[in-house]
Amino acid sequence: MKTILVVDDEPKIVRLARDYLEQAGFAVVGAGDGRAALDAARSSHPDLIVLDLGLPALDGLDVARTLRKASNVPIVMLTARAEESDKLVGLELGADDYITKPFSPKELVARVRAVLRRGERGEDPPVTIRAGAIELDTARMRATVEGRVVDLTTTEFQILVSLARDPGRVLTRARLLDAIRGVAFESYERAIDAHVKNIRKKIEPDPREPRHLLTVYGVGYRLADDPS
Repeated sequence: MKTILVVDDEPKIVRLARDYLEQAGFAVVGAGDGRAALDAARSSHPDLIVLDLGLPALDGLDVARTLRKASNVPIVMLTARAEESDKLVGLELGADDYITKPFSPKELVARVRAVLRRGERGEDPPVTIRAGAIELDTARMRATVEGRVVDLTTTEFQILVSLARDPGRVLTRARLLDAIRGVAFESYERAIDAHVKNIRKKIEPDPREPRHLLTVYGVGYRLADDPS
């Protein structure tokens, strides 16, 4: 049974999320502030964290920043903040998805399942995919660039897999969203830009002048099959 950590300073929201997630077959741990969230993450080792951004004691963005220093646990942001900039900051810190309050509990369950599916290995046979200097071991979810191991989140890894299956081919943001979500909600294509920015920080010698993950302006992204 997978464990979900739900972090929100409103007990009613934690209870609502717990009820629906437990009905869906998950074990649920709750936390009401940022410091409690970090303690719970260390002690319960959750498979996914539903994290509110507006927390007392320690802001949700600070919690995400701290978590990402030591873990690639999937994070779904839960926020009442409607500003696009807040969502982008969260995604750039390594969050995998977001839901804006007020939210449907059924949608929360669907998003949690979709994010967890990205890390599952069971449906396709494990393979090693190579695109230029990038090598992706799908069985171990292990990425190397020019022989150097790169630590990617589940979402970042799946984006690279989608691009590496056909090096040189341009994939639109919408196509990449379909590949990583596995479930259709609103098309928030700028989320892909945030993930790409994170990937470039990890795989490129100079993220400002990418050699591996290239932008095709007005269309989307592609992987170079022979970076120079």
